[in-house]
Amino acid sequence: MKLEKPQDVLLLGPGPSPVHPRILEAMGQHTLGHLDPDFLTITDQTCALLRFVFETENQITFPVSGTGSAGMEAALVNIVEPGDKVLIGVNGVFGQRMADVASRCGAEVVEVEGEWGKPIDPEALEKKLSAHNGVQLIGLVHAETSTGAQQPLEPVVELARRHDALLLVDTVTSLGGLPVAVDRRDLDLVYSGNQKCLGAPPGLAPITFGERALRKFRNRKSKVQSWYLDLSFLTRYWGEERFYHHTAPINMIYALFEALSLIKEEGLDDRFARHKKNSRALISGLEALGIKPVVAEEHRLASLNAVRIPENVDDQQVRSRLRRDHLIEIGGGLGPFKGKVWRIGLMGHGSRRENVERLLKALALTLNELGYSCSGEEAFAEAGKVYQA
Repeated sequence: MKLEKPQDVLLLGPGPSPVHPRILEAMGQHTLGHLDPDFLTITDQTCALLRFVFETENQITFPVSGTGSAGMEAALVNIVEPGDKVLIGVNGVFGQRMADVASRCGAEVVEVEGEWGKPIDPEALEKKLSAHNGVQLIGLVHAETSTGAQQPLEPVVELARRHDALLLVDTVTSLGGLPVAVDRRDLDLVYSGNQKCLGAPPGLAPITFGERALRKFRNRKSKVQSWYLDLSFLTRYWGEERFYHHTAPINMIYALFEALSLIKEEGLDDRFARHKKNSRALISGLEALGIKPVVAEEHRLASLNAVRIPENVDDQQVRSRLRRDHLIEIGGGLGPFKGKVWRIGLMGHGSRRENVERLLKALALTLNELGYSCSGEEAFAEAGKVYQA
């Protein structure tokens, strides 16, 4: 049986995001051995490009073989030991997942809960840090995919330094779409995923370890609970020794190399500005349709736009019709946002004017067909004002 060619669906959900043709072409190149000298040259170049996108000089920077959640596990299993105190900000699904993984490492997890759609309040973190002496790690989600909220990091870095704690940051939905700036912000440990703003298919999780995080790892008293994600093995494979650990996903590395090359060619500042402008245009157009954003502008993600579903509009009907009639995918809400929120991703190659306009047109048509009166022309006009500015 031969694979039937999938439809060309415009992916404007929370991930994966649209893949640039150059990346698809790179994936189709001949597979080499995972210790082949030509492939090892590509891995070295890929790690150098990752340092460029993370904006770091950290030598321990490489892609974990697995999705973004594997990056989360790799960060936590290598740094956290049984009995460690870990403080996790929970204001969405992925903060909760981070807390869950930390608890599976045997950590004493202290959760700082925040309202969905808003960042974690640094004062709430400060209170918990003061109440729980000896916290060794603070974990936060920079771009919460379930809510569209961005977490300011600078105030938390200051807290971490003052309380002698490491800072772990999830950048799965931010790396390559908005500044992460690992070295400038003095972040200790950061992971991401291929399939969002980097614009490659899912399957790799870029990660970078700063010197404080490596010191904690080197001073472990217990064995890392995961053999596959043990940093002592992974650094030997990704470093000069090239010690055999596992068979790397060769063609996925090709894809990541090409995705990172596209980012470098565009330039980080221009890429960030593109994501921001397309998000502003989308929100302006949606507001003309009577669809309001969930997150206040100062904390709103450019890569993941969470908007409230209008009253008397059926979530599933709209998303099903968009997929069936217009070949467009957008995401529904999770947890308390289920049935109340749409999550619209504008990430990587997907963050383009033509995609914003295509979605606005399709959404206006769909809503009018379902009895919700709105003007697609007005939405186009409002989005156009952003592009003309």
